[in-house]
Amino acid sequence: MRTRTPPSALSYLATASPVPLWARRVAAATLWTSLPSALWRLAVVLDIPLGLAESEYDAMRIPGWGYLLLPLLCAVQETLAFLTLGLVRPWGEVWPQWVPGLRGRRIPVPAAVIPAALGALACTVYGALFVWTTLHADMEITPWGEWVMNICYIPMVAWGPLLAIATVHYYQRRTRSTTHEDPVATFAR
Repeated sequence: MRTRTPPSALSYLATASPVPLWARRVAAATLWTSLPSALWRLAVVLDIPLGLAESEYDAMRIPGWGYLLLPLLCAVQETLAFLTLGLVRPWGEVWPQWVPGLRGRRIPVPAAVIPAALGALACTVYGALFVWTTLHADMEITPWGEWVMNICYIPMVAWGPLLAIATVHYYQRRTRSTTHEDPVATFAR
């Protein structure tokens, strides 16, 4: 007796249209660009020596609220970075079964593209502000501590542009006509 997989189960394994390898890598790279800075903040909370002066810990409210706020910031940051994977995975196209009232329905393209585009803009602005602040900051930190901090935070500069690339690809893939026209040629018309 042969058993067949129900069609609804297959919808969780593949996206509506194929996602190229480069797009999957771009989406995955957003996780890797945000991870080092989150690990740096967790190291601050865990009191791992990072070359910071006591005044810098005071500025981060450590000890105090910083023990709660820094890990919370890390969790929010990594959750938002993880959501980028939804732009290249099936769960970014169809609501999961555990979402009441929406389960199994297609996610409207604007519901994913608008928050992702705003996130890309925010991350790009944050990256530019980080570079400007780093060049003009007067932190009390040792040279090696500054080097470690910069190594951990510089990848964040790429988060916004990578998210923008993944967002544009998601939009083009989800709105592409079934004739698979060239999106650049279609836009030029």
